Amino acid sequence: MKFFAILLAAWGAAQAAPFSHKLHLSLKLDCTTCHSAAAASTKASDNLLPVQTACSPCHQGRDIPAPRHTRVVSFSHALHLKMGNVAPIIAAAIDKKTYLQPPGDLRRYLDTGNPCQACHRGLPDSVQVSPADMPKMADCIVCHSDIDNPFSCEKCHAKDANLKPSSHVANFISNHTSGKLNLDKASCIICHGTNFRCLGCH
Repeated sequence: MKFFAILLAAWGAAQAAPFSHKLHLSLKLDCTTCHSAAAASTKASDNLLPVQTACSPCHQGRDIPAPRHTRVVSFSHALHLKMGNVAPIIAAAIDKKTYLQPPGDLRRYLDTGNPCQACHRGLPDSVQVSPADMPKMADCIVCHSDIDNPFSCEKCHAKDANLKPSSHVANFISNHTSGKLNLDKASCIICHGTNFRCLGCH
């Protein structure tokens, strides 16, 4: 009985195995081979995960989970792909130090001829799908830089989207003004923009 339980657990783990973009890209597959709906997608709610028939030539009976929930409600892959590869634009913002969050090692992924990997970076090294594979808000703000918080948020996010950082609790204002949070202006600009002034909120 114990052996059966171990076997069942191993089978379940195999069914839930993480997806490796690294492995699939090493097979020289194009992004649209699996994500065929992306080029025509005009809504953030479109399901761009592979359809079963995209996997069936190599994999039998694999279940593809539903896409993750996104807080973005307005986005067009079709429009952004028509613009071509935006990687040089994001790279230039990092190089000019106008990218609105610490870039970490992001810059090394931006010398790519693949327009999908301009925003979905690191996929050739990714062995498990994670938020790291998804675009960052700072990527969007490179071009969409007109920030008038909270009004400009609704251009891309739902009105009821919970976008506040975990630090913005009920007593945030009093803790922030007392200096207890040790925040600096750089931690605020991703949402509030570079032109915000403390007196704009206080």
